[in-house]
Amino acid sequence: MKRYDRAYFDRWYRHSDVGVGQREFVTRKVMLAVAAAEFVLGRRIASVLDVGCGEGIWRAPLLKLRPGISYLGFDSSEYAVARWGAKRNLKLAGLAELPSQRLARSYDLVVCADVLHYVSDAEARAGLGVIAKRTRGAAFIEAFTNADAIEGDHDHFQDRSPARYRQLIAAAGL
Repeated sequence: MKRYDRAYFDRWYRHSDVGVGQREFVTRKVMLAVAAAEFVLGRRIASVLDVGCGEGIWRAPLLKLRPGISYLGFDSSEYAVARWGAKRNLKLAGLAELPSQRLARSYDLVVCADVLHYVSDAEARAGLGVIAKRTRGAAFIEAFTNADAIEGDHDHFQDRSPARYRQLIAAAGL
């Protein structure tokens, strides 16, 4: 089982020249996702669900771009949720546990970035099903495929084709 502990976040988020560790890189992704969601909705977004949020690194740039936005993050890392949960509104749940969270509302933007390529098909299906049900505006889903030249964490990488991701996403109704 992969461990998302302090050492993991130190390596890939704080001491990395790979994208996820670069604040400007994350900010540009946030701006892209917000622009797409607002284009679809025809208004400013007011709520974000971040699935597989890690330490909640999308929250600060979202709040800077849209002050007062409602943000909720879920992650499987006990470390990240214990450290940042109360301050950043992070809850403990991986993709497989997401259906049991009883989310009662929909969100203008649902984010699942840099997650799907580390989980099984069953976990991906469970998480994508919730994402489909809870997306009111747009879903920002980022996954690396076996056709991509990726830099960074290859541990537990799921060797899926672009076609396989399209199948999983379509089967969820997205």
